[in-house]
Amino acid sequence: MRLFSKIFSAVFTVLFVWAALVQYNDPDALMWYLIYGIAAVASFLFFLGKLNLLIPVLLSFAYLIAAWIFWPDQFEGVSIGGGNIDNIEHARESLGLIINALVMLFYAWRVKVVRG
Repeated sequence: MRLFSKIFSAVFTVLFVWAALVQYNDPDALMWYLIYGIAAVASFLFFLGKLNLLIPVLLSFAYLIAAWIFWPDQFEGVSIGGGNIDNIEHARESLGLIINALVMLFYAWRVKVVRG
């Protein structure tokens, strides 16, 4: 499980950096740089074995609250052309935040299990 966790965190470090970089054309790009940048730093710290349990716990709650705030008034899917573009964009943002939260919950669980 330790090797899986290392690979998982390395992959998500890269994915979160990539997710931040592709936000360059978003109207609120700075906010998304911070959201995904913080997740990338947490992933890298986990990879190094230096992540404090409190960090992923707090981040998972913050990401879940943000996902709830961003959730669209009417869910119309995530495919362009499938409905109102604002609802689709909010659904995509919320789902991204849920992924962040789940990854942070995994890190919290692994930190707790390793430290016992």
